[in-house]
Amino acid sequence: MPNTLPPCSILILAGGRGQRMGGRDKGLVPWRGEPLVAHVQRAVRALSDNLVISCNRNQAAYAAYADQLVGDAEADFPGPLAGVISGLKVARHEWVVVLACDAPLIDRALIEALLALAVSHDSPAMVRQGGYWQPMFSVLPRRLLPLLEQAWLEGERSLQKALLQASVLGLECVEDDPRLSNFNSPDLLHD
Repeated sequence: MPNTLPPCSILILAGGRGQRMGGRDKGLVPWRGEPLVAHVQRAVRALSDNLVISCNRNQAAYAAYADQLVGDAEADFPGPLAGVISGLKVARHEWVVVLACDAPLIDRALIEALLALAVSHDSPAMVRQGGYWQPMFSVLPRRLLPLLEQAWLEGERSLQKALLQASVLGLECVEDDPRLSNFNSPDLLHD
């Protein structure tokens, strides 16, 4: 990571119920001989000494890929916003990179560009792809936690809507950028 970027925590969201995967834990579904989370972890491991995985099951399996594990405060898989809130509470650094466990093609260059954008403007940053926000590729300052907690208390469950209550910068990516591919259904796992 360039010297101009501060330390960051990495938060990998793996707490979903995996409905589109037939109930399987997406992060642990094998692809190219390894669980999806292993590919994401390898891409970001060198960027942080604080890799947090938000998971609500299979903690023993995820522990091999994380420095810390965190679960949602509420049962029944309440969604990524709950995972982000839990992750921000335990993150050790001011800046937190948020990624999905099912994006195994993510690379360090994209993460560094997103982090640089956020830090240089002292603002949350999120990927925009083809005009759409991609909240599962974000960099957030920990100080956003009270805003997200308030949104949750007011009934918001959409991570994107909660984040967009803040002034968020967009990192524009082309529509077919393979690094942003989410492997969220079994048919996408074939090479």
